[in-house]
Amino acid sequence: MSTDPVQPQLGDPRRFEAAIRRFDEANSRDPNLEMVGGFARPRELLYAERLTNWVLKLCPDASEELRLAARSQHICRWTIRRDQYPLTRAGYLKWREDLKKFHADQAGQILREVGYPEPTVTKVQALNLKRDFPNDPDSSVLEDALCLVFLEFQFADLAAKTADEKMINALRKSWNKMTPAAREWALKLHYGPREKSLIDRALTPDS
Repeated sequence: MSTDPVQPQLGDPRRFEAAIRRFDEANSRDPNLEMVGGFARPRELLYAERLTNWVLKLCPDASEELRLAARSQHICRWTIRRDQYPLTRAGYLKWREDLKKFHADQAGQILREVGYPEPTVTKVQALNLKRDFPNDPDSSVLEDALCLVFLEFQFADLAAKTADEKMINALRKSWNKMTPAAREWALKLHYGPREKSLIDRALTPDS
C-alpha cells in the first residue's frame, strides 16, 4: 500500500499537503518508537500512515475531509496517558472521550492555520469524534480502517497479554462495527495460529 496521502480531486493540493505535513510533524515528536524494516519510527506517525493507507485501500476516491481525519485521528496521542486516569471502566471511558476531543482540537487548530474553511474543519472534527457513525459514509470507512489497522498491526501483541474471553469479546465488538467489505479484507490478513483461533471463536456463535 502506498504511503502517499495525496490523491486527485483536492480543493487546493498545496493546502492539503501543508495540513498533512503539519500533522506528520506533530506525530513525528512521539517519543515512543516502533521498529519497521530495521528502522525505529515514531509510533503515532506510523499509525497515521497505516490508517491513511487503509482508508485509501477501502475508498480510493476518499473525500479530502476523510483523508485529513485519517491522518490526524490519533495526533499527539502520547501526551494524554492512560495512567493519568483511574484504572476503572469509567476511567478508561473518560480517557477515550478526552482523547477524541483532544485530537479534534489539535486537528482543527492546524487546519485553520493552513487556511481551511470552517465547514471543512467541522467535518474533519466530526470524523475525529466519530460523531455521525455509522450514518455518515465517511465515518464508516474510517471505522473500518481503524479496525483493520488494529487487526493487522496491533492484534497479536494485545492478544499475547489478554485473556481469551476478553479478547474474543473485543473482536466481536470490532466485527460488529465493520462493513461487509472490511470484513472481507480482515479475513485475508495473515494471522498467527493463536490469533486465527481467537478470530474463529469470535465469529462462531455461542463459542
